[in-house]
Amino acid sequence: MFESFGFENTTPQQASVLFAVFVGVLFGVLGQITKFCFRRALVGEDRVSAAGVWLTALAFAVIGTQAAVALGWISFAEHRFMISEVPAVAIALGGLLFGAGMVLTRGCVSRLTILAGSGNLRAGLVLLVFAIVAHATLKGLLAPMRVTLGAITVNLGDNVSLAALPGGAWLWGGLIAAGALVYAVRSGIGAGTLAMAASIGLLVPLAWVGTGFILFDEFDPIAMESLSFTSPAADTLFWSIASSAVPAGFGVGLLGGVLAGAMIASLSFGGFGWQSFESPAQTGRYIAGAALMGVGGVLAGGCTLGAGLSGVPTLSLAAILAIVMIAFGALATNAALRLSPAPRVSHG
Repeated sequence: MFESFGFENTTPQQASVLFAVFVGVLFGVLGQITKFCFRRALVGEDRVSAAGVWLTALAFAVIGTQAAVALGWISFAEHRFMISEVPAVAIALGGLLFGAGMVLTRGCVSRLTILAGSGNLRAGLVLLVFAIVAHATLKGLLAPMRVTLGAITVNLGDNVSLAALPGGAWLWGGLIAAGALVYAVRSGIGAGTLAMAASIGLLVPLAWVGTGFILFDEFDPIAMESLSFTSPAADTLFWSIASSAVPAGFGVGLLGGVLAGAMIASLSFGGFGWQSFESPAQTGRYIAGAALMGVGGVLAGGCTLGAGLSGVPTLSLAAILAIVMIAFGALATNAALRLSPAPRVSHG
């Protein structure tokens, strides 16, 4: 469709960066106001309302994504979520590691990106370590480990999606959306918050359609992408240090847009403030959590947004496995931290 716009000096990839910035700013603003976070939805003190926000977003992401598929605008038939040889061990282990990491850092990567935009230096350091370790797992020192674990697969044949089960996509997608909305309504969050959470969810199909349909050019194709932070963080790191050799893509624009959106919202509505670490022990905990999320996000095939908010609406069984294991890893780690004694602080 992109070629019909008649652009002569703009490529689909360049246009995707601008589009990603737009989507990222919206996510940053809405995420800052609603405190959107998967970790809070699981183990936060306000987890009931936080889960209501997250599940509302998921419901509208499912509805919008499946509507776009039904209209023929996009297809996930060739997407990595739908490969028949599912690297189940890598996904399960990666999910556990990511879940553990986000508890140690007190935030999933999307939330930490928003916090970084509102002046939180702890979150900024976590993002940097996360990006470095994710890149090392994708293409560097840890890549052999990723390849080895990824080679252990389970062949699902044609049953790689809930859409392949009796009832089809609309039955299973409808059940996910309905269940999520029922919980959200009962969580007690206000109508305004529900509306903003729904808007976050609709950014998922907007991004899928934008990159997979509107910006599609058969002569200069780009990847169909949506909200995700693992690969974009690694791409942004690489682009930042080698921009003259590596052009920016959708992920770079998305991450930059989220940071900008969070800053705009925090400065406009309150919430911006410089924050840093309180102790060396806290610093070590956050760095360890960032590293776990970097490895885990790559092995699992995405973070709480890439595999969760964007992945589950595709009805991919691999994406569902990833977000379930992330949740399990977070709950197990939170329980372990509650049982463990407080670390001693050295004053030497």
